[in-house]
Amino acid sequence: MQDTWIWVITVAVVVLTGFLVALILELRKTIRSIDSLVKTTDQSLKPTLEELQQTLKNLNNISSDINEVTSDVKTLSNAVRDVGVSVKTAGTLIEHGISTTAIRAMGLKTGIKTGFEVLLNNLLSKKGERP
Repeated sequence: MQDTWIWVITVAVVVLTGFLVALILELRKTIRSIDSLVKTTDQSLKPTLEELQQTLKNLNNISSDINEVTSDVKTLSNAVRDVGVSVKTAGTLIEHGISTTAIRAMGLKTGIKTGFEVLLNNLLSKKGERP
């Protein structure tokens, strides 16, 4: 009976050894495949990372340009606003100046007209005759 147990244990050890050898061989194949995958991925990622870095540099340049343009637009809008205020002020001054000038012109016209009427009336009337 002891011999039977030894044979059973021996067969079990041999079978277990066979499974372990097969497992080790599969693990070697898997490790080689993983190593190949890592090398391939590394080779394909290097250009991608370089391109990504260049893209980020381009985005930074574009962002900088946008900031400059935005600053220029702010400056331009401030200048346009200032021109608008100046035009409004000039319009108000012109309107006021024209109103004042128009009033003065009308007053002068009325004064000249009245002066001529009085002069003509005095010349043509008896009051304007000399004794």
